[in-house]
Amino acid sequence: MKTLSTIFGFLWRVLDGMRKVMHLIVLLVIFITLMAVLSPRIPIVPKSAALVIAPQGALVEQLSGDPFERALAEAYGSGRAETLLRDVVDSIEAAKKDDRIKALVLDLGSMQGGGIAKLEEIAAAVRDFRTTGKRVVALGEGYDQSQYYIAANADDIFLDPQGLILIEGYGYYRTFLKGAIDKLAVDVNIFRAGKFKSYTDQFSRSDMADTEREESLAWLNSLWTQYQAAVAQARGLEATAIGAYVNEMAPAARSMKGDLAAVAMERRLVTELKSRHEAEEYLKTLVGEDKDDHGYQGIAHWDYLSAVRASQALQIEGDHIGVVVASGEILDGEQPPGTIGSDSAVRLLRQARYDDSVKAVVLRIDSPGGSMLASEIIRREINALRNAGKPVIASMSSMAASGGYYIAMDADEIWANPATLTGSIGVFAVIPTFQRTLEKIGVSTDGVGTTPLAGALSVERTLKDEAKEILQLSVEHAYSTFVGNVASAREKSIEEIDGVAQGRVWAGNDAARVGLVDKLGSYRDALNAAAERAGLDTANYKVEYIETSLGWRQALAMQTQVLAARITSSLVPKNELLLSARKLLSPIETELARLARFSDPTQIYYYCPCGAVN
Repeated sequence: MKTLSTIFGFLWRVLDGMRKVMHLIVLLVIFITLMAVLSPRIPIVPKSAALVIAPQGALVEQLSGDPFERALAEAYGSGRAETLLRDVVDSIEAAKKDDRIKALVLDLGSMQGGGIAKLEEIAAAVRDFRTTGKRVVALGEGYDQSQYYIAANADDIFLDPQGLILIEGYGYYRTFLKGAIDKLAVDVNIFRAGKFKSYTDQFSRSDMADTEREESLAWLNSLWTQYQAAVAQARGLEATAIGAYVNEMAPAARSMKGDLAAVAMERRLVTELKSRHEAEEYLKTLVGEDKDDHGYQGIAHWDYLSAVRASQALQIEGDHIGVVVASGEILDGEQPPGTIGSDSAVRLLRQARYDDSVKAVVLRIDSPGGSMLASEIIRREINALRNAGKPVIASMSSMAASGGYYIAMDADEIWANPATLTGSIGVFAVIPTFQRTLEKIGVSTDGVGTTPLAGALSVERTLKDEAKEILQLSVEHAYSTFVGNVASAREKSIEEIDGVAQGRVWAGNDAARVGLVDKLGSYRDALNAAAERAGLDTANYKVEYIETSLGWRQALAMQTQVLAARITSSLVPKNELLLSARKLLSPIETELARLARFSDPTQIYYYCPCGAVN
C-alpha cells in the first residue's frame, strides 16, 4: 500500500505540474493574441509616394500626459493635440535618403505653431530635403504665420483661390487680475527680486509696467526681425517684403477688391492659386495615383516613421549620445511627460550617468522654469554627470527661461536658437490670503499659537510682518544664489551677471551677445558638439533618447485601455457644446491649473510667463 501511495503521489505531482504548465501555455497564448490584436500594424511604404507632413496641434519637444490620455483625446474627436518635433524632422531626414519617397507634401492647416526655434528645425530639414532634387509642395486653404514659416521653403506653394496668408507680426499680451482680486477682497502678498521680473504684476496691476513693455518689445522685435529675414530669404524676396505685406494689407486688399489670395499672389508669397483637388492632381504627376481612393500616393509622416523605425529598432548599440528632454514647467517630485519633475529628471540623468555606453548627454530644454528647489535638484544631478566625466551640452528649444536657464547654466556648452527666449534670471513668491473675503460672508478665524510664526502662512489670516520680512529676505537670497551660480558657471563677475539678470528676458541672439549662451545653432549642432566632446565620429554617431519606458504589463494595460477608449467613442455621441465650452474656458483653466501646480515647499519660483502671440 505504501508503494501504491508513493506511486499515486508521484503521478499526482506530475499531473499537477502538467496542469500548471498548460495554464502557463494558455496564458502565453492569450497574451500573444492580445498583443497581436492590440499592437499597431507597421505601415507599408509604397514604391512611389509623397511623404505628407501634416502636424496636428502644437509642435512640442515631448508629448504631454500619458499615452492613454492622448489616445482618449483622439478617440473623442479632439485630434492630436500635439506633434513631436523630432518625429517630423526624423521623417524628413529619412525620406531624403529613401528612393521610394519622390516628393514632400506640406499640409500644415492643423498645425498650431510652437515657436520659431521649432519651426526652423523643420524648415531646415525641408531645405536639406530639397538638395536631393525631390520636389517639395505646400498646399492649403490658408496659412497662418507659423504655418507659412515652413511653407515658404517649398518649391511650390499652392493657396486656395478663396484663401489667405495671415501674417500679423508678434505680440505679447497678458491678463491682469487686480480688479477681480480687489472685488473679491483677496490680499495677494508679493515678494520678488529683479526689476523686470513681472509675473506677479498680474496680481498687483491692471496694466503692463513700463519696464515690462521695454524688455518685451526688445525680444518681440528680435523675433519679428528673424521671421521676416527667414521668410524673405526662403522666397527670394527683398528683406522688407514681409513687413510691407503686413503693413500694407488694407490698401492692398482694397486694390484687389478684397481678394486676399490675389494679394498673396501679387506679393509673390505663393507660386500659384490652386484648390486642394487641383493640387492633388498635380501631385499625381509626381508620385502616381493611389488606386484605392484615386488621390495621389502619399504616406503620413507618423506612418512612415513607424515603418522606418521598425527597421532601425535594434541599431542602437555601442557608444552613443544620450538625450534627456526637459519640456514644460519645472515641478517637484515625480511628474508626467510634458512637465519636468525633479525626481523624474534626476532618474533619467542618473540613468545616463551609470550607463557606460552613454559618452555624452544633450539636455534638450523647452521650459519657462518653475520651482526653485526642483531646479536646484536637477542642476546638482547635471553637475554629478559632469563630475563623472561625461560632457553635458544644453540645447535650448523655443524657451529656456528662468528655471529653464538655471538647469542649463552648468553645461559644458549652451546652444540656443537665435529666437530662443532665455534669461529671465529673477525670483518671486506669491502668498494669497482670504481673510477679508471670508469676513464678507461672516467667517472669521481666531486662536492661539506658541510662537509669533505659528500659522503664519495660513490663507485665512493676514500675513504678519515677520513672515513678510522672512519671505522677502528668502527671495532676495534666492536671487543672489541664482546670480552667483550663473556667474560661477559662466566665469563672469557677479556684477556682470546682475547687469543682464534682474528678470530680463533675452532672445537667443542677444543672449549670446551678453554671454548667457555659448553658441547659436540647431539641435543637430548641439548633438555634433556632444559627439565631438565625447570623441565620437561626428559624421557617424548614434543617439538614444533616455525616457521612462513601459514594462510589458503597463504596455498591455495601456493598449487595452486605448482599445476600450476607441470602442467607447464609437458608442457615445460627441457633445459639441461641451467641447466648445471647454475651448472657451481653456485660457482660464490653464492659468488656474498653473497656479495649482506651484507647490515648491519654499514657495519660491524661477518662472517666466514670456511667450509671443502671433
